[in-house]
Amino acid sequence: MKTKEYVAELKTKSVEELQNELVEAKKELFNLRFQNATNQLSNTARISLVRKNIARIQTVITQKKNTL
Repeated sequence: MKTKEYVAELKTKSVEELQNELVEAKKELFNLRFQNATNQLSNTARISLVRKNIARIQTVITQKKNTL
């Protein structure tokens, strides 16, 4: 999914849905780091992608909270 499409999708969700997605992304990041430490991860670029998605989710949450 393209970045602009992903951000547009995030903006349509509620803060609660974003919080749930943030938790899932953090779990995924933990699992990827664990796989990387045990040399089981084949696509290491996925780690940076998930980190950026976490930052995007947090940014949209902050924007929504500031508009309330």
